[in-house]
Amino acid sequence: MPALANKTYFNFGGQGPLPSPSLAAISGAFATIQELGPFSDNVWPYVNRTVGGLRQRLAAWFGVAPERVAFTENVTAGCVLPLWGLPWEPGDELLVGDAEHYGVVAALEELARRHRLRITSLAVADLTEDGDATAGAVGERLEAALTPRTRLVVLSHLLWNTGQTMPIAAVAARLAGHPRHPWLLVDAAQSLGSLPVAEAAAAADIYACTGHKWCCGPEGLGAVAVSERLLEASSPTLIGWRTLEHDGPGAGGYHRDARRFEVATSCTPLFAGLDRSLQLLEAEGDADVRLAAIRQRSRQLWDGLQRIRGIRTLMTVPPPAGLVSFTMADPGGAPLDPAAVVKQLGDRGTWLRTLESPRCVRACTHLVSTADEVEKLLAQLTQLSVG
Repeated sequence: MPALANKTYFNFGGQGPLPSPSLAAISGAFATIQELGPFSDNVWPYVNRTVGGLRQRLAAWFGVAPERVAFTENVTAGCVLPLWGLPWEPGDELLVGDAEHYGVVAALEELARRHRLRITSLAVADLTEDGDATAGAVGERLEAALTPRTRLVVLSHLLWNTGQTMPIAAVAARLAGHPRHPWLLVDAAQSLGSLPVAEAAAAADIYACTGHKWCCGPEGLGAVAVSERLLEASSPTLIGWRTLEHDGPGAGGYHRDARRFEVATSCTPLFAGLDRSLQLLEAEGDADVRLAAIRQRSRQLWDGLQRIRGIRTLMTVPPPAGLVSFTMADPGGAPLDPAAVVKQLGDRGTWLRTLESPRCVRACTHLVSTADEVEKLLAQLTQLSVG
């Protein structure tokens, strides 16, 4: 990873550095397309193999049939395009977790405005204990929040701010028993590449991911897994030639599978790059093995933060994945500005990020994070905490 040569990197939840083999795959794909002839008869078999191969690989990661996978540019598009294709009635309620990303929340607010829907909130941001306690609390709160008008539930698989995981499969099972069987939309921006996702992706109606975070793929390419019942009920939203079952004038007819949410021309070399990044992750072991390695470093970081005066981790137990969020205070107890902390660390070659809700610092450990790098970060934070 060339980007890691001159820095200590803990921002995989923002963007994962691109491995050299993935960059080479992108460059090679560009060269192949030019050699075959862009938009020529010779190039289409190569394009179809490249796109189809990635669809097959992601379907295996998601635990679903390839027909349930659509490609998008990013997580937000993966959430919004299928969402806008569903049938809504005035007065339908959207139950939204209070730790969701503001990009998705803004789209939900516009959807509610246009269709005269009502948005209600499900409190999950305060759930910072272990997985069993969290799953129990989510179940109880969901039961209390559901109403006869609930038509959609929105939760992230791995919360981007606190680092907590949500029991997606259990939530889906509960919704199946609701009289209206509300749709379940899952923002999986932080889960693909960090958590095992098959159970959650197969259970959700919309499970939207990106390739440029924990997968360490190129930006500009994401994917969404959609349920069969969503495909039966939904209509395309943005429509282009890739939406159509057959190409050509007067072809008409939309794809019956998830491709109805694909639009038009994409950058094929990005598919080659993401496919290579996923292969590199697979070479490190299965999803459970990879998560164990990620947790080893995040546990090391979490434990070390408990020993630094003035630091409070958002999670009260070791994190379930690689997100470790925390606040800092000076020796007198006055809060330190997260932006200032991140800048000072950046000046020392260590990269983290700030979050606004809650206002904190977030560090991410991944497979390439080393014990020495974690200890270096802890030493730098200790220095900053004493002024």
